[in-house]
Amino acid sequence: MAQIDLAEAPARAASASVPAAVPQAGSDAAAGEPSTALAVAIIPARGGSQGVPGKNLARVGGVPLITRAIHAALAAERIGRVVVTTDDDEIADAAAAAGAEIVSRPADLASATASSESALLHAIAHLSDAARPVSEITVFIQATSPFIDPVDLDAAIDGVASGRRDVVFSATPSHVFLWREDEAAGGAVGVNHDAAVRPRRQDRRPEFAETGAFYVFRTDGFVRAGHRFFGRVGVQPVAPDHAIEIDESADLERARALAPHLDRLLTAGAANATGSRHPNVDVDALVTDFDGVHTDDSASLDELGRESVQVSRADGAGIARLRAAGVPVLILSAEANPVVGRRADKLGVECRQNVADKGAALREWAEARGIRLDRIAYLGNDRGDLPALDLVGWPVAVPDAAPVARAAARHVLIRRGGHGAVRELADLILDAREARRSARQTPGAASASADPAHSARS
Repeated sequence: MAQIDLAEAPARAASASVPAAVPQAGSDAAAGEPSTALAVAIIPARGGSQGVPGKNLARVGGVPLITRAIHAALAAERIGRVVVTTDDDEIADAAAAAGAEIVSRPADLASATASSESALLHAIAHLSDAARPVSEITVFIQATSPFIDPVDLDAAIDGVASGRRDVVFSATPSHVFLWREDEAAGGAVGVNHDAAVRPRRQDRRPEFAETGAFYVFRTDGFVRAGHRFFGRVGVQPVAPDHAIEIDESADLERARALAPHLDRLLTAGAANATGSRHPNVDVDALVTDFDGVHTDDSASLDELGRESVQVSRADGAGIARLRAAGVPVLILSAEANPVVGRRADKLGVECRQNVADKGAALREWAEARGIRLDRIAYLGNDRGDLPALDLVGWPVAVPDAAPVARAAARHVLIRRGGHGAVRELADLILDAREARRSARQTPGAASASADPAHSARS
């Protein structure tokens, strides 16, 4: 959607000096010529949260909020650098694993009363002292908005880079009739309308509700003003469903309920450029449970008490293709059963059995191989898989999985365990690798991932 002009906002008195490395007004963009400079995205994410403890690491659609924000920024074509400023080691680890640079946020800038502006100014000053100069355009992204469309980020950046605006922020159109209680007036009075006149929705100009998801501004102007609103301010309209902001536990549960639907819509939007309408499971390794994943979770006993299970030849073919593509595969099983080892040997993949904590086993395996956890897909079906599902970038479940496993998954497969589920996921992984390869070889190909919660960059 086109950006909307707002009345010019008065700049505040300078509260900080402009770092020497910040490009000053008078650049091509300020003179009206389009700028091709890439923006820097800064995501403040402190460890404390009063409304939702550990909020920035809470998962929506199987992905931590901080990771979703980073991946949205990385998928935007006009963002060349993504930085997370935090006081929390766990957030820093998750952000670094997702591909962001880390700026350590001082304790006095990480309290409940510290402003986002103070964290941004600190990060800009830190970046200005580094070897790479800070960008002339800064994108302030809040991790508490889980459904940011990279296309909207690019459009907002273009509005500032062109010189038409100094600030562009995300907002959603609204035709709501607002009221407030006014005792002096004897009761409720209209705020944005004449109560005696009820125009039709289509006859009213929309107003805009600030979503809090992102703000794009000229870096030098922000440093001088000390505030996110200054100069010529514009609105980047976003879809109402993308306006969800997580402040309370109820917001988090609502986002989790909507994630399967909204992520699919965002995926479909990116699919117009990539040609794919499937989840973009772009990973470097696959780890799976055995019972209920490679099998249908049933077993047969003969008259001698020997156990046998049903597996799918299609799964074997899928794993063979993964191995040929150089994608490591690991089977994790809570039981110690000879049939698991024999199946792993036949498939030519690694196997660990009698695993009490699948999360710890997966982390150890990944560290030994040098594979980032967010670059791993895990396929499970039951409660015992939760520690592993909670660690990886792509938690996946079979369709007949336990409800808790399905709730933890970013994607639920169509095929059941023992009936081609592993093959289905293998095909998705290989399709994503091929799409990435094609994008690199095609000049001008869209850089946005076909999955909004995952980065499109290596």
